[in-house]
Amino acid sequence: MTKADNMLSILWMLRSGKRKTAKQLAEALDIHVRTVYRCIDSLCASGVPIVADSGPNGGYTILSRFADSPLVFDAEEQKGLIHASIFAKEAGYPHSDALDRATDKLKRYANDEQLDALERHGLGLSVIEPPLDGAYQSHLQTLEEAAGQGRTLELNYDKGRGEASPARLFDPYGIVYWKGSWYAVGHCGYREEIRSFRVDRIRGLRQTDRRFERPASFSAKDYLLGRLLRDSKDRAEWETVRIHSREQVLNELSRHWLFGHALVERQPETATFQLERSTLTTYVPYFLMPYGTSLRIESALLVRRMREASARLLAHYDDMQHSNDTGEGVLDDEQIRDVR
Repeated sequence: MTKADNMLSILWMLRSGKRKTAKQLAEALDIHVRTVYRCIDSLCASGVPIVADSGPNGGYTILSRFADSPLVFDAEEQKGLIHASIFAKEAGYPHSDALDRATDKLKRYANDEQLDALERHGLGLSVIEPPLDGAYQSHLQTLEEAAGQGRTLELNYDKGRGEASPARLFDPYGIVYWKGSWYAVGHCGYREEIRSFRVDRIRGLRQTDRRFERPASFSAKDYLLGRLLRDSKDRAEWETVRIHSREQVLNELSRHWLFGHALVERQPETATFQLERSTLTTYVPYFLMPYGTSLRIESALLVRRMREASARLLAHYDDMQHSNDTGEGVLDDEQIRDVR
């Protein structure tokens, strides 16, 4: 048997409440006494409250409060764990490998009927999320571990459209998943204030030797929602945008992270949003382009930015069309073979 199997077997034997010596455990499992000692050490390290009594009547016992705790999940609990792991993994949970090991243990010790039910329930649920690259997953894991250990990181961030910001020290207080995106919330050494950062825009993370203490009762989730949903006192930073379109289109817009938190009024074919002006000059025009002529927008600023973005896009493809028509920049068959 594997070490994990031996550990589980020892745990079940000690849960009986009877004191067992290392020799008794070794004989029952047909393993060496030294293997029993190693398994006991591993169980203690994982948090199992095993008590070792020396002397003629000594041996190993387990605290009653732990022995009485349920270690076996019923069918509904197993299904819930399988479904939760699917949601977490598809959302980019940073310790998906640990989830895999946990669900593998469920399946390993299930009988044929239970295993069949777990497999069917697992196949019966799907989550559609954009695939995350390795760097994204690595950043999430680094941020979560640094938050748990109180370790300061050095962070490199892309402000948008490829504009890099100065490297900064960052104390991650927590990571938050909201509407399809992960955010890191913590103290920014560059701004000397609490800030939030989109994890998909982080270009680099490096551990430092510095430590930090998270403020008592601080909630990364409450901070992020407060920042995204805040009613700014400086109205010059905000723009009211009214969009007319089909109800289905507006429903889709209102569910997106960029617009959902900014919705202030909704009618079947009209939606009014309160958006930061900075987003109107960066993300919003390019996000709305795929909707083409299905939108009618009431906002002079956004309409102007849409025209500018569309003009740049048109100029780009005009140049490409010219290159294709004249043959400039187009590889012939021999050049393609050379590249290969």
